[in-house]
Amino acid sequence: MSTRRSAAEAFEKVPTLIFPNSAAAAAELAKEVKQIIETKNRAGKPAVLGMATGSTPVPFYRELIRLHKQEGLSFKNVITFNLDEYYGLKGDHPESYGCFMADQLFNHIDIPKENIHIPNGTIASDQVFAHCREYEEAIDAVGGIDLQILGIGRTGHIGFNEPGSSRESLTRRITLDRITRQDAASDFRGEENVPSFAITMGVGTILRAKKLVLMAWGENKAGIVAKAVEGPVTEVISASFLQDHPDARFLIDSGASRELTRFKLPWLVGPVSWTPRETQRAVVWQSVKAKRPVLKLVDEDYNENGLSDLLSEQGPAYQLNIRIFNRLQNTITGWPGGKPNADDTYRPERARPYPKRCLIFSPEPQDAIVAIGATIDRLREQGHEVRVVSLTSGSLRVADSEADKFASTLLELGATAADSAQWQAQTEYARELVKLIEDKGEFGEDPPALRSLKALILRGELRDAAHAVGVPQEKVVFLDLPFYEKGRYRRFFSSPEDVAAVAAHVRDFKPHQIYLTGDAADPSSVPAIAFKVTESALKECEQDDWFGTCTFWLYRGKEKAFEPHEIDMAVPLSPVQMERKERALLRYQSLSSLEHQSPQGNRDAAKQYDGLGLAEYEAMECFQRWKRS
Repeated sequence: MSTRRSAAEAFEKVPTLIFPNSAAAAAELAKEVKQIIETKNRAGKPAVLGMATGSTPVPFYRELIRLHKQEGLSFKNVITFNLDEYYGLKGDHPESYGCFMADQLFNHIDIPKENIHIPNGTIASDQVFAHCREYEEAIDAVGGIDLQILGIGRTGHIGFNEPGSSRESLTRRITLDRITRQDAASDFRGEENVPSFAITMGVGTILRAKKLVLMAWGENKAGIVAKAVEGPVTEVISASFLQDHPDARFLIDSGASRELTRFKLPWLVGPVSWTPRETQRAVVWQSVKAKRPVLKLVDEDYNENGLSDLLSEQGPAYQLNIRIFNRLQNTITGWPGGKPNADDTYRPERARPYPKRCLIFSPEPQDAIVAIGATIDRLREQGHEVRVVSLTSGSLRVADSEADKFASTLLELGATAADSAQWQAQTEYARELVKLIEDKGEFGEDPPALRSLKALILRGELRDAAHAVGVPQEKVVFLDLPFYEKGRYRRFFSSPEDVAAVAAHVRDFKPHQIYLTGDAADPSSVPAIAFKVTESALKECEQDDWFGTCTFWLYRGKEKAFEPHEIDMAVPLSPVQMERKERALLRYQSLSSLEHQSPQGNRDAAKQYDGLGLAEYEAMECFQRWKRS
């Protein structure tokens, strides 16, 4: 795998290879692992691999399984050491990393069980230190790790080496950062259920590996990847220590590369093709850097910040500023469905037809209302037919406590009813639910009856939230795609059955507008899989009569928000509309802390536009026109 670097990579302090998607990167890395195994086999030695967990390595592990099953790659002479394990979880806990590795890789290849090493999350507290020392000694006894696989957390951690971990740190028990626990909340059905501690290889342990490869996918990782690759080496970001390793690389997809200088500020590393989007990016960046509105930028601002080529090609500054200001201004519209009987030359959405049929895709039941609830309200107010489609049931995100509360209410109603005999069936159902919850334990797999109830709870929440933004119950649809119902987080596999269900619904509605999300999400997440399914379904509809007149708008959910130069439509929101959206969000009992912060993200978007010299609004929901590949 070549790591030769170009002039464009001048700001990068560790080789960073960029792939079009996670599958391509995983295939390249798996090919290298195959070479290591075969080379070691020829030398009569075992290959020693350091393994990572979480959603990031899932595509890589699937490719290793393919190599084993289809190309005969054997793992009989491979020894593995996992980076970490939650402290306090038994090995058969569905969210333990021991269970994860068995499910994602070890159960599908021929690696001997005695060759697998994972920190023991149930070791007695007074034996943790000795266990960690023994883990270090086991690595040294086999000659060290040949290739260590890494992911990166939002805090910049590798393994569970949270901010503050030193370069010399060894395998140890560590307290997990609040952000790390937030990110794991969906896996554990609530942040309060995420363990507070973990056992992890230390930074020093990791750096002793002969080769290090860190993988990262999606725009949510772009900011921390840039800091780790281009920023100073610091204990605040343990991944930055890879800069000092003689054979370390980052393998990332295009989404995770967005904040690297060669993509975010390409004019600082070489010639630029000044497309309209690139020009807008540069002017917005200059405005933010100078802390002045776009219309107040002067020639010196451009010349002193690497933008003299742009100025000579499209200047002077006054004319360039006005052109970009007008372009930004034209993204703002209070008519997301198009303004009827108006000149739409400079509007994001066309005026006709009116009214429009607007299809809002929500990967899980909360996503659309959380991200664009006020726009949905606006579309409905302006007379358009709005249909909200939850692609999945969302049952995996509902805590047992919510199901238990429902069962308890049924039991109480049965006990207090004047004619309790009429409630016999409901009472028996409630008792069955309580028993199912007790029998499966705190983190056991939900049996079908319990999962069905949790889906019904979220259906009610979405209908209630949609009603709060003006969408009637009959306009809320649940597709319950099979990939979700048959799987769980990080263990999803879509199929033609999923695609057919979405295509059939779209063809039935024949929309003029489609709103969707997930294009920038982690590839193994629900939004990303739902997006791929929807993309495939729309491809099947390309020859339909309605398709050619349909517009497609991307929105952001938990992913990184659009930057001003990426926005094609910004819908301004009044204080009253924001209050309505916030009231709608209160109808959900299962929102994460990040989802609760959505209104603040809307207000931050408005502040960005205000800083560029545009009108000051309370908040904004922002969209990008989807130009399908």
